[in-house]
Amino acid sequence: MTTATAGGAGAAPPADETSPRRPSPEPEKPGRGVTGTRRVVAAVFLLPALVLLGALVVYPIGYSVYRSFFDQAGTGFAGFDNYTALFTDDTILTAVKNNAIWVVFAPTVATALGLIFAVLTERIRWGTAFKLIVFMPMAISMLAAGIIFRLVYDQAPERGVANAVAVGVHDTFNASAGFPKARPLPVHPLKKGEGGAYLSKEPIRAGQPLLVPLVGVAPAKMPGDARPAQGSPAASGDGISGTAWLDFTRGGGGKPNVVDPKELGLKGLKVEAVRDGKVVASATAGADGVFTLPASADGAQLRLPADNFREPYNGVDWLGPSLVTPGIIGSYVWMWAGFAMVLIAAGLAGLPRELLEAARVDGANEWQVFRRITVPMLAPVLAVVLVTLMINVLKVFDLVFIIAPGSSQDDANVLALQLYRSSFGTDADLGIGSAIAVLLLLLVIPVMLFNIRRIRKEGRR
Repeated sequence: MTTATAGGAGAAPPADETSPRRPSPEPEKPGRGVTGTRRVVAAVFLLPALVLLGALVVYPIGYSVYRSFFDQAGTGFAGFDNYTALFTDDTILTAVKNNAIWVVFAPTVATALGLIFAVLTERIRWGTAFKLIVFMPMAISMLAAGIIFRLVYDQAPERGVANAVAVGVHDTFNASAGFPKARPLPVHPLKKGEGGAYLSKEPIRAGQPLLVPLVGVAPAKMPGDARPAQGSPAASGDGISGTAWLDFTRGGGGKPNVVDPKELGLKGLKVEAVRDGKVVASATAGADGVFTLPASADGAQLRLPADNFREPYNGVDWLGPSLVTPGIIGSYVWMWAGFAMVLIAAGLAGLPRELLEAARVDGANEWQVFRRITVPMLAPVLAVVLVTLMINVLKVFDLVFIIAPGSSQDDANVLALQLYRSSFGTDADLGIGSAIAVLLLLLVIPVMLFNIRRIRKEGRR
């Protein structure tokens, strides 16, 4: 009778006595975590951080929510009155509207510029130097950047760079008037015409010199190459000559309507001869103020066009009510475009080059490669940059507070600035200030949740 042996089909194979035995895992001891650390020890190390987190984050949030339901003095329960004021007060509504503009445009423009810079600098020899220059504003504090752009947007072209450029471009195509505040003396036979021009009361005659004295021009504003005016200009041929000069003598002693030795000619002043409303002749005064009209001007009226006296172009009112918010957003983009560029360039360096080259081999042009391959593959990096900047602009305060002048600060107002003004201004109301703080928290939470969800999704890949 046979019996089943150890080598049967149901028996386990014999163990190799030469192979080392694996130690069986010890059962997890109670009170230890996955890493073997005692939970009590971990709690002791985490306790200081938790205390600080509670003192610096949890408690202020809780107290702000509590304080937002009380009145200005903090003694009477106000219910939801402070929250109602957020959507009925015009100043706070302006801050909410401006915050929406900031959230939509500032992160989008900064991210777009960062993407463009990162892609374009990838193929140029001096790309690293360019990235350094673009990133350099990140080393400047918001306070310093605000002071810089307060000067950049200064209305005076001699101080504000933005208006100096605007005036330079404008004057290239449309020259400024030479004598914006010039005017004749009341005793002179010139009368005010339409549009700021001046007309002679009597027609001009051949053989009679024309005298055009003007006042109201500061000597420092006179042309640098102006020469002493010529008192008795000689007519050339049958023409009619005249002199236009600044009828003002430094130190006094001059006579009105008389060319004195130290008085300068109004170089560049335009004069016209007008008959029946039509210009029949025109001339421009030289460095000594002398001008000559042809003989055909005989019997016409002398006119000084309004172009001689119009106010000079002073540029754009960057810090006015209509442009102050776009101007401040421009300063923010100047600072943060470099941050976006560096992060996007890091993501761009990790893209598989063989995929881009394969698309080019298949006939795709650079725009198609950029739009259909580069941007989709950079979508996680672009999301990181965009969300980070959105959270950042919701808290923007320094730039608006410093750049916006007092006359237009209400037009540039944002929630963080209104929080400061409501809490610490002349009519401080900590109830409304706390309500604004809670509103800011509620606006930031969805963006943070989106960011956390995206990070977890990336971690599962």
